[in-house]
Amino acid sequence: MSAASSRSRLSLYLDLIRWNRPAGWLVLVWPTLVALWVAADGFPGWHLLVVFVLGTVLMRSAGCCINDIADRKYDLHVKRTTARPITSGQVSVFEASMVGVVLALVSLGLVLTTRWEAVAWSVPAVLFTILYPFTKRFFSMPQAFLGIAFNFGIVIAFAAVVGEVPLAGWLLWTANMFMVLAYDTEYAMVDRDDDLKIGMKTSAITLGRMDVAGIMLFFALCWVLTAVVVAPMRLGWPFWLGMGIAAAQMAWHYTLIRDRTREGCFVAFSKAHWMGVAIFAGVVSGFALR
Repeated sequence: MSAASSRSRLSLYLDLIRWNRPAGWLVLVWPTLVALWVAADGFPGWHLLVVFVLGTVLMRSAGCCINDIADRKYDLHVKRTTARPITSGQVSVFEASMVGVVLALVSLGLVLTTRWEAVAWSVPAVLFTILYPFTKRFFSMPQAFLGIAFNFGIVIAFAAVVGEVPLAGWLLWTANMFMVLAYDTEYAMVDRDDDLKIGMKTSAITLGRMDVAGIMLFFALCWVLTAVVVAPMRLGWPFWLGMGIAAAQMAWHYTLIRDRTREGCFVAFSKAHWMGVAIFAGVVSGFALR
């Protein structure tokens, strides 16, 4: 195989895992790192930090492979997805499967360097990641199922640090469930017209004209639950500054989605990770100055 051909395959594989669109893993990594800091009552150490950052990127990439395999026939009918590598025939289902398996195995190898409880929680995490794409055929709010799959990083973080998942962990898990519902409904609003034509189920379709109100409610619930968990840790003004910046961004999202334009909703989704950045920065700074 020539060097040019190798680069071509590599380019296709990078497109498959959305390498040029990091928003998908950035929305996952920040709440996972918040959970890691909360579980460790401060800096968790470089080992766990590297494991969870790399693991998040790898599992999100594996999830993209699984999603595109499951949706390859549906993606032909959605404007935004017709050029994806599997749908366009440039990457075979077998190739995509192998890429996903390798990424998942490397991620598992990282988790194996932590506690066995974290390894145990990684099993349902993989199962939910595999099942999620298929819920869009029959479940009216598949974004909730996505939230379950996405939030396992929080559960695994607590298990890796303390060997169990306490109430604080489940509350952060629930908080981020609402965050996933919010930003993935924004994403679903982009494709609503196409999804209606092909019979795909999404939260944007289910909520109908209550979509914007629902998203803002989800944001508010995420904010409140995060505050309930972290406020007793007395992280002071840095935490509340981060939470204030996150709240301001939530208000900004309303201005982007209120008219329900494809462009506005896509911008909202693509910038959603900045709320996580604000909260994470507040948590890290609070622990550092406590």
